[in-house]
Amino acid sequence: MRPLLVFLTLGLAAAAHATPSGQVLIPSTDLQPYKVLHLNFDSFIRTQDENDGRRLGPMVMAGPTIGVLPYDKVRAEAGFDLLYKGVKELDNNPLYFHGKVGTPEKSLHEWSPALALGVCNIGTKDGLTNQDMVYGLAARSIPKLGRLSFGWYGGNGAALRDEQNRVANHGALASWDRTMEELSKKLWCAVDYQGGQNVMGAANLGCSWAFSEKTSVILGYDIWNNRAVAGKNTFNLQVDINF
Repeated sequence: MRPLLVFLTLGLAAAAHATPSGQVLIPSTDLQPYKVLHLNFDSFIRTQDENDGRRLGPMVMAGPTIGVLPYDKVRAEAGFDLLYKGVKELDNNPLYFHGKVGTPEKSLHEWSPALALGVCNIGTKDGLTNQDMVYGLAARSIPKLGRLSFGWYGGNGAALRDEQNRVANHGALASWDRTMEELSKKLWCAVDYQGGQNVMGAANLGCSWAFSEKTSVILGYDIWNNRAVAGKNTFNLQVDINF
C-alpha cells in the first residue's frame, strides 16, 4: 500500500491514551500518592461502521500507575499500559509508558493552581507507536462550579498526522470536572477536550461511580475531531482500582 494509505489504516485504530491520572480521556493535574498503586482497565467500542463498511473492533488497554515521590507539595507518578487496537502492526508493539510530576492547588499560595508536566504515549516502535506526547496543565477548583483545567500538548510529528499525512502534533487541552454532591458523593462527571486533527483529538464526556474508596467505573463517550484518521465515535468503559 502507499505510505498514506498505510498511515490511515493504522491510524483508524490508534486513538487512545496510555493513561496517566486523568479526566475522561485527557490527563489531569491529579497524581497518585506515594507508593499507591493504581490499575486501569479501559475499553473503547465503536458506535458505527466506518464509511467503507468496516466495523472496527474494540480497543482495550490495561496497566499500572504508581506514585513515586514522598512529598505533599510535589508529587510524581509513573506507569505503563498494554494497548491492543485490532491492528497487527500495532498490537505487535503494545507497550506504552507515561509519567507526570506536579504540585496540588494552594501549594504555593492560597490561590495557586494545581500544575502538572507529563509525558504519555511513549511507544516502543519508532515511526509507528512513538507518539511521545509532552503536556503541561494548570487547574483550579471554583466553589460550586467545579474544577477547570487548561493546558497544551505536543508530540512526535512522524506519528501524529492528519488524513493528508500532514504533521498535526499539537493542540489545546481543556476540561471541567465536578463531584455531584447534590446527588451523591460517589458520582463524578467531566467534560474534556484535546485539540488537533490527529488520532488523539477529541471531545469527551463521562461520569464515574465510586463503588468504594478504591474502586470506580467511568462510562464515557468520545467525539473524535478527525474521524478520517481516528475512526467513528466511541463509547468508553474504564475501571479504576487503587491498592
